[in-house]
Amino acid sequence: MEKKNFRIKDIAHASGVSVGTVDRVLHNRGKVSAVALKKVMEVLSKNEYKPNLIARLLGSNRSYRIAILLPDPDQDPYWGIARLGMFQAENEWQHYNIKLVTFPFEMLHKHSFEKAAAKVLESRPDGVLIAPIFYHETLPFFEACHQKKIPFVLFNTNIKESKALCFIGQDLYQSGRVAAELICMGQSLPAKFGVLHVDEDLEDSVHFLEKEKGFKEYINETFESKADVVSLNRTSSSDFSFKKKLANLVSDPHLKGVFVSSSHGTTTAATLLKNHRKNNVRLVGYDLLKENTEYMKDGIIDFLIHQKPQQQAFLGISCLANYLVFKKEAVHMNLFPLEIVTRQNLDSYVKLSEQKENGQNVTYKPVII
Repeated sequence: MEKKNFRIKDIAHASGVSVGTVDRVLHNRGKVSAVALKKVMEVLSKNEYKPNLIARLLGSNRSYRIAILLPDPDQDPYWGIARLGMFQAENEWQHYNIKLVTFPFEMLHKHSFEKAAAKVLESRPDGVLIAPIFYHETLPFFEACHQKKIPFVLFNTNIKESKALCFIGQDLYQSGRVAAELICMGQSLPAKFGVLHVDEDLEDSVHFLEKEKGFKEYINETFESKADVVSLNRTSSSDFSFKKKLANLVSDPHLKGVFVSSSHGTTTAATLLKNHRKNNVRLVGYDLLKENTEYMKDGIIDFLIHQKPQQQAFLGISCLANYLVFKKEAVHMNLFPLEIVTRQNLDSYVKLSEQKENGQNVTYKPVII
Protein backbone atom coordinates (compact mmCIF):
# COMPACT_ATOMS: atom_id res chain seq x y z
CA MET A 1 0.00 0.00 0.00
CA GLU A 2 1.58 3.27 -1.13
CA LYS A 3 1.57 6.21 1.21
CA LYS A 4 0.07 8.61 -1.38
CA ASN A 5 -2.99 6.38 -1.75
CA PHE A 6 -3.32 5.69 1.99
CA ARG A 7 -6.83 6.99 2.66
CA ILE A 8 -8.88 7.01 5.87
CA LYS A 9 -10.94 4.05 4.71
CA ASP A 10 -7.69 2.17 3.97
CA ILE A 11 -6.50 2.87 7.51
CA ALA A 12 -9.86 1.70 8.87
CA HIS A 13 -9.73 -1.51 6.85
CA ALA A 14 -6.16 -2.29 7.89
CA SER A 15 -6.93 -1.50 11.54
CA GLY A 16 -10.21 -3.37 11.70
CA VAL A 17 -12.08 -0.32 13.01
CA SER A 18 -14.62 2.10 11.58
CA VAL A 19 -13.87 5.12 9.40
CA GLY A 20 -15.33 7.32 12.15
CA THR A 21 -12.87 5.92 14.68
CA VAL A 22 -9.91 6.68 12.39
CA ASP A 23 -11.22 10.20 11.85
CA ARG A 24 -11.47 10.78 15.60
CA VAL A 25 -7.88 9.59 16.09
CA LEU A 26 -6.46 11.74 13.28
CA HIS A 27 -8.30 14.87 14.36
CA ASN A 28 -8.08 14.36 18.13
CA ARG A 29 -11.81 14.56 18.80
CA GLY A 30 -14.42 12.33 20.42
CA LYS A 31 -13.96 9.11 22.38
CA VAL A 32 -11.69 6.30 21.19
CA SER A 33 -11.04 3.14 23.20
CA ALA A 34 -7.45 2.26 24.09
CA VAL A 35 -7.72 -0.96 22.05
CA ALA A 36 -8.95 0.80 18.89
CA LEU A 37 -6.42 3.59 19.33
CA LYS A 38 -3.55 1.10 19.54
CA LYS A 39 -4.69 -0.65 16.34
CA VAL A 40 -4.93 2.60 14.39
CA MET A 41 -1.60 3.92 15.66
CA GLU A 42 0.18 0.70 14.72
CA VAL A 43 -1.16 0.91 11.16
CA LEU A 44 -0.21 4.59 10.89
CA SER A 45 3.29 3.87 12.17
CA LYS A 46 3.79 0.92 9.82
CA ASN A 47 2.73 2.96 6.79
CA GLU A 48 4.58 6.12 7.82
CA TYR A 49 1.41 8.16 7.94
CA LYS A 50 2.43 10.88 10.37
CA PRO A 51 0.55 14.14 10.69
CA ASN A 52 1.83 16.46 13.40
CA LEU A 53 0.01 14.76 16.29
CA ILE A 54 1.00 11.24 15.23
CA ALA A 55 4.61 12.22 14.65
CA ARG A 56 4.82 13.84 18.04
CA LEU A 57 3.40 10.78 19.78
CA LEU A 58 5.45 8.19 17.96
CA GLY A 59 8.66 10.17 18.07
CA SER A 60 8.49 11.09 21.72
CA ASN A 61 10.00 9.11 24.55
CA ARG A 62 7.82 10.97 27.05
CA SER A 63 6.36 8.80 29.78
CA TYR A 64 3.45 9.68 32.05
CA ARG A 65 3.14 8.68 35.69
CA ILE A 66 -0.35 8.30 37.14
CA ALA A 67 -0.58 8.03 40.93
CA ILE A 68 -3.40 5.94 42.35
CA LEU A 69 -4.61 6.87 45.82
CA LEU A 70 -7.04 4.28 47.18
CA PRO A 71 -7.75 2.04 50.20
CA ASP A 72 -5.38 -0.90 50.51
CA PRO A 73 -6.69 -3.57 48.10
CA ASP A 74 -5.33 -6.31 50.37
CA GLN A 75 -7.59 -5.16 53.23
CA ASP A 76 -10.89 -5.13 51.33
CA PRO A 77 -11.86 -7.35 48.36
CA TYR A 78 -13.87 -4.50 46.81
CA TRP A 79 -10.69 -2.53 46.22
CA GLY A 80 -8.99 -5.73 45.10
CA ILE A 81 -11.53 -5.89 42.26
CA ALA A 82 -10.79 -2.24 41.44
CA ARG A 83 -7.09 -3.13 41.26
CA LEU A 84 -7.83 -5.62 38.46
CA GLY A 85 -9.12 -2.71 36.37
CA MET A 86 -5.89 -0.82 37.05
CA PHE A 87 -3.80 -3.78 35.84
CA GLN A 88 -5.93 -3.97 32.72
CA ALA A 89 -5.65 -0.23 32.02
CA GLU A 90 -1.87 -0.16 32.50
CA ASN A 91 -1.54 -3.07 30.09
CA GLU A 92 -3.75 -1.34 27.52
CA TRP A 93 -1.88 1.97 27.75
CA GLN A 94 1.71 0.76 28.09
CA HIS A 95 2.20 1.39 24.35
CA TYR A 96 1.98 5.11 25.22
CA ASN A 97 4.36 4.98 28.19
CA ILE A 98 1.67 5.23 30.85
CA LYS A 99 3.04 4.08 34.21
CA LEU A 100 0.98 3.53 37.36
CA VAL A 101 2.24 4.05 40.89
CA THR A 102 -0.11 2.96 43.68
CA PHE A 103 -0.28 4.69 47.07
CA PRO A 104 -2.53 2.53 49.30
CA PHE A 105 -3.85 3.67 52.67
CA GLU A 106 -5.67 1.97 55.52
CA MET A 107 -9.44 2.27 55.20
CA LEU A 108 -10.18 3.08 58.83
CA HIS A 109 -7.31 5.48 59.49
CA LYS A 110 -7.42 9.07 58.25
CA HIS A 111 -3.80 9.62 59.22
CA SER A 112 -2.79 6.80 56.87
CA PHE A 113 -4.64 8.57 54.06
CA GLU A 114 -2.94 11.88 54.83
CA LYS A 115 0.51 10.23 54.76
CA ALA A 116 -0.24 8.52 51.44
CA ALA A 117 -1.62 11.78 49.99
CA ALA A 118 1.55 13.62 51.03
CA LYS A 119 3.66 10.98 49.25
CA VAL A 120 1.58 11.44 46.11
CA LEU A 121 2.24 15.19 46.07
CA GLU A 122 5.95 14.68 46.78
CA SER A 123 6.22 12.32 43.80
CA ARG A 124 4.81 15.00 41.46
CA PRO A 125 2.84 12.67 39.19
CA ASP A 126 1.38 13.73 35.85
CA GLY A 127 -2.10 12.75 37.03
CA VAL A 128 -3.94 11.18 39.97
CA LEU A 129 -6.77 8.65 40.22
CA ILE A 130 -8.32 8.85 43.69
CA ALA A 131 -11.08 7.17 45.67
CA PRO A 132 -11.84 10.02 48.14
CA ILE A 133 -13.52 8.12 50.98
CA PHE A 134 -12.47 10.69 53.63
CA TYR A 135 -14.31 13.92 52.85
CA HIS A 136 -12.54 16.47 55.08
CA GLU A 137 -9.05 15.08 54.52
CA THR A 138 -9.36 15.11 50.72
CA LEU A 139 -10.24 18.79 50.41
CA PRO A 140 -6.67 20.06 51.15
CA PHE A 141 -5.31 17.40 48.79
CA PHE A 142 -7.54 18.64 45.97
CA GLU A 143 -6.40 22.21 46.60
CA ALA A 144 -2.75 21.15 46.48
CA CYS A 145 -3.32 19.33 43.20
CA HIS A 146 -4.85 22.46 41.68
CA GLN A 147 -1.94 24.58 42.90
CA LYS A 148 0.59 22.15 41.41
CA LYS A 149 -1.54 21.81 38.23
CA ILE A 150 -1.89 18.06 38.63
CA PRO A 151 -5.10 16.79 36.97
CA PHE A 152 -7.05 14.23 38.96
CA VAL A 153 -10.02 11.94 38.44
CA LEU A 154 -12.39 10.69 41.15
CA PHE A 155 -13.93 7.25 41.17
CA ASN A 156 -16.37 5.46 43.47
CA THR A 157 -17.09 8.62 45.52
CA ASN A 158 -17.88 12.08 44.18
CA ILE A 159 -16.84 15.23 46.05
CA LYS A 160 -18.61 18.11 44.33
CA GLU A 161 -16.20 20.76 45.66
CA SER A 162 -13.17 18.98 44.20
CA LYS A 163 -13.32 20.51 40.68
CA ALA A 164 -11.95 17.21 39.39
CA LEU A 165 -11.29 16.48 35.75
CA CYS A 166 -13.95 13.77 35.92
CA PHE A 167 -16.01 11.61 38.28
CA ILE A 168 -16.61 7.96 37.44
CA GLY A 169 -19.14 6.00 39.46
CA GLN A 170 -22.81 5.91 40.39
CA ASP A 171 -25.37 8.43 41.62
CA LEU A 172 -25.23 7.41 45.28
CA TYR A 173 -28.41 9.21 46.32
CA GLN A 174 -30.31 7.43 43.57
CA SER A 175 -28.61 4.19 44.58
CA GLY A 176 -30.18 4.51 48.02
CA ARG A 177 -33.59 5.13 46.48
CA VAL A 178 -33.27 2.04 44.30
CA ALA A 179 -32.36 -0.03 47.37
CA ALA A 180 -35.46 1.29 49.15
CA GLU A 181 -37.66 0.45 46.18
CA LEU A 182 -36.37 -3.12 46.14
CA ILE A 183 -37.03 -3.48 49.88
CA CYS A 184 -40.50 -1.89 49.72
CA MET A 185 -41.89 -4.13 46.97
CA GLY A 186 -44.86 -6.05 48.34
CA GLN A 187 -44.45 -4.65 51.87
CA SER A 188 -47.25 -3.19 53.99
CA LEU A 189 -47.63 -1.37 57.31
CA PRO A 190 -46.72 -1.73 60.10
CA ALA A 191 -43.13 -1.82 58.88
CA LYS A 192 -39.64 -1.16 60.16
CA PHE A 193 -36.48 -0.91 58.04
CA GLY A 194 -32.82 -0.86 58.99
CA VAL A 195 -29.86 0.97 57.44
CA LEU A 196 -26.52 -0.54 58.41
CA HIS A 197 -23.11 1.10 58.08
CA VAL A 198 -20.28 -1.23 59.01
CA ASP A 199 -16.91 0.08 60.25
CA GLU A 200 -17.40 3.57 58.83
CA ASP A 201 -16.87 7.11 60.09
CA LEU A 202 -20.18 8.59 58.99
CA GLU A 203 -19.20 12.18 59.77
CA ASP A 204 -16.46 11.90 57.13
CA SER A 205 -18.19 9.53 54.69
CA VAL A 206 -20.50 11.65 52.56
CA HIS A 207 -20.97 8.81 50.06
CA PHE A 208 -22.66 6.59 52.67
CA LEU A 209 -24.77 9.46 53.94
CA GLU A 210 -25.98 10.11 50.39
CA LYS A 211 -27.10 6.50 50.09
CA GLU A 212 -28.90 6.69 53.44
CA LYS A 213 -30.58 9.96 52.49
CA GLY A 214 -31.96 8.47 49.26
CA PHE A 215 -33.13 5.36 51.10
CA LYS A 216 -34.94 7.21 53.88
CA GLU A 217 -36.63 9.69 51.56
CA TYR A 218 -38.02 6.92 49.37
CA ILE A 219 -39.33 5.00 52.41
CA ASN A 220 -40.99 8.14 53.80
CA GLU A 221 -42.57 8.96 50.44
CA THR A 222 -43.85 5.41 49.97
CA PHE A 223 -45.35 4.97 53.45
CA GLU A 224 -46.16 8.65 54.05
CA SER A 225 -43.66 8.77 56.96
CA LYS A 226 -45.55 6.03 58.84
CA ALA A 227 -42.74 3.45 58.56
CA ASP A 228 -39.88 3.39 61.03
CA VAL A 229 -36.31 3.61 59.68
CA VAL A 230 -33.47 2.81 62.08
CA SER A 231 -29.87 3.69 61.18
CA LEU A 232 -27.06 1.73 62.87
CA ASN A 233 -23.32 2.24 62.52
CA ARG A 234 -20.78 -0.35 63.68
CA THR A 235 -17.54 1.43 64.51
CA SER A 236 -15.57 -1.77 65.12
CA SER A 237 -16.03 -5.53 65.38
CA SER A 238 -15.99 -5.20 69.19
CA ASP A 239 -18.72 -2.54 69.26
CA PHE A 240 -21.05 -4.11 71.85
CA SER A 241 -23.59 -1.29 71.72
CA PHE A 242 -24.05 -2.01 68.00
CA LYS A 243 -24.59 -5.70 68.71
CA LYS A 244 -27.24 -4.89 71.29
CA LYS A 245 -29.03 -2.43 68.99
CA LEU A 246 -28.88 -4.90 66.11
CA ALA A 247 -30.30 -7.66 68.29
CA ASN A 248 -33.22 -5.38 69.19
CA LEU A 249 -33.73 -4.52 65.54
CA VAL A 250 -33.79 -8.07 64.20
CA SER A 251 -36.06 -9.22 67.03
CA ASP A 252 -38.71 -6.68 66.04
CA PRO A 253 -41.57 -8.57 64.34
CA HIS A 254 -42.25 -5.60 62.05
CA LEU A 255 -38.74 -5.56 60.56
CA LYS A 256 -39.24 -5.98 56.81
CA GLY A 257 -35.83 -5.21 55.34
CA VAL A 258 -32.23 -4.12 55.86
CA PHE A 259 -30.12 -1.96 53.57
CA VAL A 260 -26.31 -2.05 53.89
CA SER A 261 -24.26 0.83 52.47
CA SER A 262 -21.03 -1.01 51.53
CA SER A 263 -19.92 -4.26 49.94
CA HIS A 264 -17.88 -5.62 52.86
CA GLY A 265 -20.64 -4.45 55.20
CA THR A 266 -23.11 -6.51 53.17
CA THR A 267 -21.11 -9.63 54.00
CA THR A 268 -21.09 -8.73 57.68
CA ALA A 269 -24.84 -8.02 57.74
CA ALA A 270 -25.61 -11.28 55.93
CA THR A 271 -23.58 -13.19 58.52
CA LEU A 272 -25.44 -11.48 61.37
CA LEU A 273 -28.88 -12.15 59.86
CA LYS A 274 -27.97 -15.77 59.23
CA ASN A 275 -26.80 -16.17 62.83
CA HIS A 276 -30.09 -14.67 64.03
CA ARG A 277 -31.98 -16.97 61.63
CA LYS A 278 -33.70 -14.02 59.98
CA ASN A 279 -33.93 -15.36 56.43
CA ASN A 280 -37.35 -13.69 56.07
CA VAL A 281 -35.85 -10.17 56.32
CA ARG A 282 -35.13 -8.72 52.90
CA LEU A 283 -31.47 -7.75 52.56
CA VAL A 284 -30.12 -5.33 49.94
CA GLY A 285 -26.41 -4.57 49.67
CA TYR A 286 -23.57 -4.04 47.23
CA ASP A 287 -21.21 -5.86 44.90
CA LEU A 288 -20.23 -9.31 43.78
CA LEU A 289 -17.73 -10.18 46.45
CA LYS A 290 -17.30 -13.94 46.71
CA GLU A 291 -18.92 -14.10 50.15
CA ASN A 292 -21.85 -11.97 48.98
CA THR A 293 -22.57 -14.23 46.02
CA GLU A 294 -22.52 -17.26 48.32
CA TYR A 295 -24.98 -15.61 50.72
CA MET A 296 -27.20 -14.74 47.76
CA LYS A 297 -27.19 -18.37 46.62
CA ASP A 298 -28.17 -19.34 50.18
CA GLY A 299 -31.12 -16.93 50.12
CA ILE A 300 -29.76 -14.57 52.78
CA ILE A 301 -29.05 -11.67 50.41
CA ASP A 302 -31.96 -10.77 48.12
CA PHE A 303 -30.48 -8.01 45.93
CA LEU A 304 -27.00 -6.66 45.18
CA ILE A 305 -26.38 -3.32 43.49
CA HIS A 306 -23.42 -3.84 41.16
CA GLN A 307 -21.00 -0.88 41.30
CA LYS A 308 -18.45 -2.34 38.82
CA PRO A 309 -15.27 -1.23 40.63
CA GLN A 310 -13.04 -2.88 38.01
CA GLN A 311 -14.61 -0.91 35.18
CA GLN A 312 -14.60 2.30 37.23
CA ALA A 313 -10.85 2.07 37.80
CA PHE A 314 -10.16 1.13 34.17
CA LEU A 315 -12.11 4.10 32.84
CA GLY A 316 -10.54 6.45 35.38
CA ILE A 317 -7.04 5.65 34.15
CA SER A 318 -8.16 5.76 30.52
CA CYS A 319 -9.65 9.21 31.14
CA LEU A 320 -6.35 10.50 32.53
CA ALA A 321 -4.33 8.81 29.77
CA ASN A 322 -6.46 10.39 27.05
CA TYR A 323 -6.10 13.77 28.74
CA LEU A 324 -2.33 13.52 29.21
CA VAL A 325 -1.39 11.92 25.90
CA PHE A 326 -3.98 13.33 23.50
CA LYS A 327 -5.13 16.44 25.41
CA LYS A 328 -8.70 15.19 25.27
CA GLU A 329 -11.09 16.84 27.69
CA ALA A 330 -13.03 14.36 29.80
CA VAL A 331 -16.77 14.10 30.30
CA HIS A 332 -17.21 15.70 33.71
CA MET A 333 -19.70 13.12 35.04
CA ASN A 334 -19.48 9.51 33.89
CA LEU A 335 -22.34 7.86 35.78
CA PHE A 336 -22.73 4.09 35.67
CA PRO A 337 -26.23 2.57 35.52
CA LEU A 338 -27.58 1.03 38.70
CA GLU A 339 -27.53 -2.68 37.84
CA ILE A 340 -29.47 -5.05 40.09
CA VAL A 341 -28.25 -8.61 40.66
CA THR A 342 -30.65 -11.29 41.92
CA ARG A 343 -30.42 -15.05 42.32
CA GLN A 344 -31.96 -15.36 38.85
CA ASN A 345 -29.20 -13.51 36.99
CA LEU A 346 -26.33 -14.06 39.43
CA ASP A 347 -24.63 -16.84 37.44
CA SER A 348 -24.28 -14.68 34.34
CA TYR A 349 -22.57 -11.95 36.34
CA VAL A 350 -20.28 -14.39 38.14
CA LYS A 351 -19.23 -16.04 34.87
CA LEU A 352 -18.53 -12.66 33.28
CA SER A 353 -16.48 -11.60 36.29
CA GLU A 354 -14.46 -14.82 36.13
CA GLN A 355 -13.80 -14.34 32.43
CA LYS A 356 -12.49 -10.82 33.04
CA GLU A 357 -10.27 -11.97 35.88
CA ASN A 358 -8.89 -14.88 33.86
CA GLY A 359 -8.12 -12.49 31.03
CA GLN A 360 -5.71 -10.52 33.21
CA ASN A 361 -1.97 -11.09 33.32
CA VAL A 362 -1.99 -11.99 37.01
CA THR A 363 1.82 -11.78 37.28
CA TYR A 364 1.79 -8.15 36.13
CA LYS A 365 1.73 -5.69 39.00
CA PRO A 366 2.03 -1.89 39.09
CA VAL A 367 4.63 -0.34 41.34
CA ILE A 368 3.43 -0.16 44.96
CA ILE A 369 4.74 2.58 47.25
